Parts: sequence; C-alpha cells; structure tokens
Amino acid sequence: MSEFREFLNEQLKDPELKAEYDALEPEFAIIRAMIDARERQGITQKELAARTGIAQADISKLENGNANPSIKTLKRLASGLGCRLKIEFAAL
Repeated sequence: MSEFREFLNEQLKDPELKAEYDALEPEFAIIRAMIDARERQGITQKELAARTGIAQADISKLENGNANPSIKTLKRLASGLGCRLKIEFAAL
C-alpha cells in the first residue's frame, strides 16, 4: 500500500473528514472517468481541446477539480473522447 493511501486511510477514521470526503466522491468519479478516457485514447489535453473546442486550460481546470462542468460541457468532452455520456441516479 502506498504511503499516501496509508495516510488517507488514517485520516478517514475521523468521521467529519470522512463525511466530507464521501460527499466529494461524485466529483472525483467524473474527474477520474474523464482522465481515464483521455489516457485510453492516448491523447493530451491539447488534443482533446482541439477535438472539442474547449480551451486546454479549461480542460486542465476540470481535471484538477478546479471547475464544475455543465452537462453540455460533459457531453462535448464525451463526444471528443468517442464516448457516450451516461448519468444515473443509483440507489443508496
């Protein structure tokens, strides 16, 4: 296990911190899915920007969690990555 994972697991023993961490899970999942899809395509942020018309700086902000994309933006990203956007509500 990595040092970071060990540190994170220790920190997540704090119920307050765990609740905040869990609340951010959907955002982390979107970011991870976007990065994974781009890496599977073997393209850079700059190449994705050219495909989508979204500025590379904005793609960087999205991937770093410093921006909240609209559904319209997510659809453009998915299209540029040759993917279909799927959003669902899952039972708890």
